[in-house]
Amino acid sequence: MTCSKPKVFITRELFDEAIERIKKYYDVEVWDRYTPPPYEVLRSKLKEADAAATLLTDKIDCKLLEEAKNLRIIAQYAVGYDNIDVECATKLGIYVTNTPGVLTEATAELAWTLILATARRVVEADVYVRWGEWWRTKTGWHPKMMLGTQVTGKTLGIVGMGRIGRRVAKIAKGFDMKILYYDVARLPEELEKELGAKYVDLDTLLRESDIVTLHVPLTKETYHLINEERLRKMKKGAILVNTSRGAVVDTNALIKALREGWLAGAGLDVHESEPLPPNHSITAFNNVVLAPHIGSATYETRLAMAMLVADNLIAFAEGRTPPTLVNKDVVKVRPPGFK
Repeated sequence: MTCSKPKVFITRELFDEAIERIKKYYDVEVWDRYTPPPYEVLRSKLKEADAAATLLTDKIDCKLLEEAKNLRIIAQYAVGYDNIDVECATKLGIYVTNTPGVLTEATAELAWTLILATARRVVEADVYVRWGEWWRTKTGWHPKMMLGTQVTGKTLGIVGMGRIGRRVAKIAKGFDMKILYYDVARLPEELEKELGAKYVDLDTLLRESDIVTLHVPLTKETYHLINEERLRKMKKGAILVNTSRGAVVDTNALIKALREGWLAGAGLDVHESEPLPPNHSITAFNNVVLAPHIGSATYETRLAMAMLVADNLIAFAEGRTPPTLVNKDVVKVRPPGFK
């Protein structure tokens, strides 16, 4: 007589390689639509599940968790997990994991893509050529055509010096930039020297940086961290880049800053409203580069994220502590495993 496998509900289609690994330990159900499962569907599915693999777009609140009597682990397919009530999960003995580390390179690369594209007006220039504006000028080159901002030798301010922030700093050294950083915890002195980065308070960073790039998690403390007051402290003509979470920036305040010319531009991969509606006010600015939350969107990274989800689910099924456990105190409430 064989024992039945625990059930896992996966809220979006992942890579086949990861699913096949998970199937060795779980009875797998995958939500196969491109759009996320509605809250009531998610609620219904998790009532029957022993495990779940979720995305940032899935709202996992305490009510849902309390009703999911058999749920023992939520393996989040993301670094962030502010969509999950982790405190409630811990009290209920539900393990929560995420996928840090594997998306460092891809997100840092995207941050630099936005920095360069915004500074050099690349998207605006593409439109200029593609829609015939260049042709209509009747001139191939002009000393003042599409003037942007040079990056080399400028001051880069990094808000949040975790894995991604540190990688962004390493790339910045190739541009001979002065690097300032702010975080709630200062780096060891030897790491600061290695990165060529100077620790300053947030106000100093905003005041002195030509480019400010954000790499913090979304928490109560970082919600609207960049608000009107702080935007006003930035250098006139500075650039703001956000690849962290949309709500770290007060969008209405940013729109005001752009409209009134406090900033030279912005590069945004994340937004307070996702997906961003095409008639949103931020889309009206030529000096804003917009991306649809693609910081980790390389094949290599997204596959690695899926494999890490599998690693976490498999470790738990085997009675081991998952490798990237978020709520470490949960082991005091319940040991890992389904026994």
